[in-house]
Amino acid sequence: MTAPIALFVYNRPEHTKKTIEALQKNDLATESNLYIFSDAAKNQEATVQVQAVREYIASINGFKSVTIINRNCNLGLADSIVDGVTQLCNSHEKVIVLEDDIITSKGFLSFMNTALSLYAKDQRVMHISGYMFHVKEPDELPETFFYRVPSCWGWATWKRAWEHFEPDATNLLDRINTSKKNYDFDIENSYAYSEMLQMQASGKLNSWAIRWYASVFLNNGLCLHPNKSFTNNIGMDGSGTHCGTSNSYEILDLKEDSSINAKLNLEENQIALQKIKNFNKSKLPHFYRRFVRKILKIAKNTVKRLNI
Repeated sequence: MTAPIALFVYNRPEHTKKTIEALQKNDLATESNLYIFSDAAKNQEATVQVQAVREYIASINGFKSVTIINRNCNLGLADSIVDGVTQLCNSHEKVIVLEDDIITSKGFLSFMNTALSLYAKDQRVMHISGYMFHVKEPDELPETFFYRVPSCWGWATWKRAWEHFEPDATNLLDRINTSKKNYDFDIENSYAYSEMLQMQASGKLNSWAIRWYASVFLNNGLCLHPNKSFTNNIGMDGSGTHCGTSNSYEILDLKEDSSINAKLNLEENQIALQKIKNFNKSKLPHFYRRFVRKILKIAKNTVKRLNI
């Protein structure tokens, strides 16, 4: 049985349309139940665009079924995803997750469902990623591999894994600090995940993804990745939550072949680890500095408005 798809949308009708049109072309689309979680407008300015999104999603077809959950109040992306994923994991034991700016290849759903079935009983495998960085010489990698960090741009998980999600960032940070595993958590100092978790704990960031990674990491979990990406994020245009403008992550040639020929040993692939570390070091510092400046600016302006 195919896994249900959770799609989280807000106020970007054009992005949403492109995401759904790509998903409709997937080989297993007509066999899949789609659940669309539409967040409510957080202010008057967003009302028109939210309504445009809701009018569009009410008209779509091409799936086994379409269920729309229109939020009555604004949850924000992080809380909406945590709530929706929890709901579907509880009712279906597994879920495939997309946001409104993720373009998928036609093989995405097949890859996800095959991987979900293949590793269903392997407790260490906690996450299936559809996205893969544009690393150098990807053909040197096996068609799938394990890596410690989950990608949030088209992914899947099981109830047994999601039950380990810890929403309390302070608790997660304390456990990582106490275990003195910051170096490993930061991929051998190639990416500032600890700083992101600290920002989450201090209220300067609201991200489900950094908390999910920390939860996976502290449970010694593994995340299955393809050697080439099945997805592309079209939200790196300044329109999305936490996203600036960058083409470092853009994937134009998406993978179509969804076959998985062999089950892997449960260990992190060292070649993939090195390639991703190199990618992080060459691409992410500039993006991350801009990301942090943006988040801190938002926090500073909020403090000024509230006079605190």
